[in-house]
Amino acid sequence: MPFLGELSALATACCWSGSSLSFAAATRSVGTAHVNLTRLIVAAMLLLAVVLLSGLDARLSNDQLIYLAMSGVVGFALGDTFLFQAFERLGARLTMLIMSLAPAVAAALAYFMLGEGISRTGAIGIGVTIFGVASVVLDRGDLAQQRSPMHLSRAGIVFGLLAAAGQGGGLVLAKLAFREGNVNGFVATMFRVVASLLVLFPATVLLRKFKNPVGVFRGERKAFLLTLLGALLGPFLGVVGSIVAIQHTSIGIAATLMATTPILMLPLVRMIHHEHISWRAYLGAFVAVGGVAVLFMR
Repeated sequence: MPFLGELSALATACCWSGSSLSFAAATRSVGTAHVNLTRLIVAAMLLLAVVLLSGLDARLSNDQLIYLAMSGVVGFALGDTFLFQAFERLGARLTMLIMSLAPAVAAALAYFMLGEGISRTGAIGIGVTIFGVASVVLDRGDLAQQRSPMHLSRAGIVFGLLAAAGQGGGLVLAKLAFREGNVNGFVATMFRVVASLLVLFPATVLLRKFKNPVGVFRGERKAFLLTLLGALLGPFLGVVGSIVAIQHTSIGIAATLMATTPILMLPLVRMIHHEHISWRAYLGAFVAVGGVAVLFMR
């Protein structure tokens, strides 16, 4: 299928737009640890059900298992933990705007670790897309008029940057597994999620951050439903889409298209939170879309 990788990356960005808003709202009610672990547990069960019911081949080489496990730990256990800390301090939109740095990290790592280059047209498309997203990031007037109580904090920015590095590193490690042989997207994502849980679950329990989740969510049913929705859109559909994307196009291009999440969030935050969106933000969105078009025409 033509442009399968690029289309999968855009579908991933759509899924992550919805999951980001869902997780951000849930973390404000029940905290980072409960949302983070619960969404991974739900995603693991969904992925296991798909793999078993569909009879997918889950046999992998030792190298593939190692790469996917490392990808899960870096991307989910570390990267997403920092992401949720940023959600809690900055909110969904500001956090995802900082995450626009992930393509640069992914492209640099792919160049040094995989020898994966990008054509001149591809580089122009990446640059234009990132510039469009950055225009929205730097729109101080727009941010100042937000009705959200979230504000810029040094810790939140640091967590956002670490999350971007974790996402980029996780994508590169996953692609190393695909170079060893074909892997189904659902199977690869299942192993990544399970590996992250094996690290994250005991650590969170030992730190006493994950206590009585049933009781916590019983008192916050809306937060539980938002976590379920986010798990479906994020680590289930969204991450599978990202796996398909890096299998069929370069990591730099896939990561750039997935970084359009903040642009796709603009109409959502307008409808849900009634936030003011300035003309600069809309202009940045159009520039980013132009960059995406260049990537498809490269």
